[in-house]
Amino acid sequence: MQEGSITENMTQDVQNPAIPGNRVFVGNPYFTWGWVVIGGLTAAVYYRVLGKLVTDWYQIPDFSHGFLVPIFAIYLVWEKRKILFETRIAPTWNGIAVVALGLAVLLLGTFGAELFLARVSLIIVLTGLVLSFGGWQLLTELRFPVLVLLLAIPIPAIIFNQITLPLQILASKMASALLPFFGVPVLREGNVIELPAMKLEVAEACSGIRSLMSLFTLAVFYGYFLEKSFWRRAALALASLPIAIAANAVRILGTGLCVQYWDPDKAMGFFHEFSGWVMFLISLGCLFIVHRIMRLFPAKGSLA
Repeated sequence: MQEGSITENMTQDVQNPAIPGNRVFVGNPYFTWGWVVIGGLTAAVYYRVLGKLVTDWYQIPDFSHGFLVPIFAIYLVWEKRKILFETRIAPTWNGIAVVALGLAVLLLGTFGAELFLARVSLIIVLTGLVLSFGGWQLLTELRFPVLVLLLAIPIPAIIFNQITLPLQILASKMASALLPFFGVPVLREGNVIELPAMKLEVAEACSGIRSLMSLFTLAVFYGYFLEKSFWRRAALALASLPIAIAANAVRILGTGLCVQYWDPDKAMGFFHEFSGWVMFLISLGCLFIVHRIMRLFPAKGSLA
């Protein structure tokens, strides 16, 4: 009985080898070169997708925060380097299935002309590679850096268009409700606010989607650095949404006041652009205030 038990345990160890993390990352050159080769192949497959993604970050202001996300993800990995070196490495064939799923999504996105699917497939492939070479425990340690990469991917155009119009209408409604308190009569039709001096159109660029997405991303960063509680981190991220919407409405309110009481050309030019930056900084201040209020109450849960 004892010999049979020993033989069975040895068989299980061979089928599911577990290696201390430091031996894999430091003492095994084959593993290192394997990662280099796999990384090169992944870059070769995704160079067009990544090139278009970086171009969108640069050319489309709504997604310019994407440049910060990979830097933040790399920092997260570097910060956990000691834990990663000590993590039990147990490669599993399950990761191959995840990689295959990611490549299938890539093909679907490529031939279906859907950039979002092609970009998301890279994150699926990265997840599968970590699982294949490192196992479930390593993937658990890297789950947040991998998931945070989703913030760098622009949302699909079909969803983006469904979000921007309601935001335009909401911002115009809020500004129209506030302007009469400052002595400015208004008549609103959809996203167009008719003032005595001129018509003020809340265009797609004024919907607030840019500040909303950027503030949400920064709220995730802020929560990670300054909070240990998962629920507080989630609350900070969610609080950024109404803050961004309210700030955009105040920006349109200010533009309307400048149109009525100052100079329409200057209001639609310098003030409109400058106020965007000012309101974004005010939004960050509001996020900080929300965090300070949250700190007045004890946290219910924390993350290591």
